[in-house]
Amino acid sequence: MIQTLYIARHGFRSSWTNGDRSDRNDSLSELGLKQAQDLATYLASLAEDKKPTAIFSSPFHRCLQTSQFTSIALDVPIYVDHWISEWYSDLTASKAIKQPEPPSADILRVDFPEIDADAWSSLWYPPSTGENVSQITERMSTFLSRFIPKVESTLSPAKHERILLVTHAAPVIALVRNLLHGTESRVKPGCCSISEFERNLNSESEESGWVPIRIGDCAHVSGDIREWGFEDYY
Repeated sequence: MIQTLYIARHGFRSSWTNGDRSDRNDSLSELGLKQAQDLATYLASLAEDKKPTAIFSSPFHRCLQTSQFTSIALDVPIYVDHWISEWYSDLTASKAIKQPEPPSADILRVDFPEIDADAWSSLWYPPSTGENVSQITERMSTFLSRFIPKVESTLSPAKHERILLVTHAAPVIALVRNLLHGTESRVKPGCCSISEFERNLNSESEESGWVPIRIGDCAHVSGDIREWGFEDYY
């Protein structure tokens, strides 16, 4: 049974440094690579019973680069799931700016050999026509409702008790809001921030099954963390 969920945002993007916004599947900048190492170093410093045992990553390059550092540091696999891909907003869609569609895990494994493309395949692919805030919130709600039982039934439940999700700012916010059951809170994740939730094993109600331990923690991250929230977009 999954007992702990860690949710991390990717590191600093190269497009934020060079100003080239045309590549929507860009890599990490030099600072972003350092931040990804910061995240890996921090997670490796945790007690053995606190370290993530598997990583589920967005297929976007910056998330896979971020995941790779932790995968190597902890010697754990990366599973790719397109369901936690970047948010393609309704406003962006109205401008006819197309969101990239990253390839399958099997193809991505060529550049990221830490990916286990055989044990896991994406549950769902997000729409390329854009989503508003309510829609991405619903996307993450449905993801959680299907992802958790799928992990527990497909992978070794005794081994994978602590899961790390590596994704983008908007999915992080939507995931946190769902785990808080819609409670309004200021969620502005920074680069390589960590949000941590523990399962309430004493609860019989699915509505109160996850307890927040920390949200958007960046204490381990160096440099510009570029916090972002939906209010910065609309």
